[in-house]
Amino acid sequence: MLADEQTSPEQFAAYRRMTPERRLAQAEQLYWTARELKATWLRSLHPDWPEEQVAREVTRIFLHARS
Repeated sequence: MLADEQTSPEQFAAYRRMTPERRLAQAEQLYWTARELKATWLRSLHPDWPEEQVAREVTRIFLHARS
């Protein structure tokens, strides 16, 4: 969802129908997708970095993230 988009009533209703387990699974999937997107971005900025360094930087970024 883009920053200027609003959650629709249909989206709220769909989330309310989900079990807590399903909502947790969705949140976990979003988290891992965000990490992979961050890793892809870092690889594009630093093509010379080994995969270990990319992984360390992703971990560092997520450990210090604020919402």
